[in-house]
Amino acid sequence: MNDKKEKKLILKDKILQKAEEGKVVLATIEGLMEADLDEFIKQPTEGLLYDLNRDRITVLTLMDDPKWINDFAVMQVITKLKEYYDKGN
Repeated sequence: MNDKKEKKLILKDKILQKAEEGKVVLATIEGLMEADLDEFIKQPTEGLLYDLNRDRITVLTLMDDPKWINDFAVMQVITKLKEYYDKGN
C-alpha cells in the first residue's frame, strides 16, 4: 500500500475511534482539533457553523465546488436543529 493511502486509512481510523468516544474531530488552520460532541453542540449556532466551515460566508465563497449546494443545505439544517435544541434546554 502506498504511503498516502496508508495515512488516509490511519486518519479515518482515528476519526472513527474518536466518534465512538463521543468526540468530533475538526480540521482547523492549526491542524486537527477534537472536542467532546455534547459540549461542542452547546455553543452558539454561529460558532458551531464556523467551526464546521459551514457558516454562510464560507459556504458561499466555495461556489466553484458543486458540493457548496449541499454544504449550504447542511448549514440550514444545522441552524434549524440548533433552534430546536436550544428551545429544549
